[in-house]
Amino acid sequence: MIEVTKLNGTKILVNEDLIEVVEETPDTVMTLETGRKIIIKESRQEVINLVKSYRKDIFANSCKIDG
Repeated sequence: MIEVTKLNGTKILVNEDLIEVVEETPDTVMTLETGRKIIIKESRQEVINLVKSYRKDIFANSCKIDG
């Protein structure tokens, strides 16, 4: 899961596998597969970086367990 910040400052965890679309309009709107839309403070690029980092961590940890 990745941590993002809603406009009111509340931090939430989002399952990155459920992210369908992230668009800047100019606020960043994250649309989940469920249809729920969340307006967040992070930029589109920051969301991309968070997802990449999370997936790298998951892959690195799975390699440690297997090997």
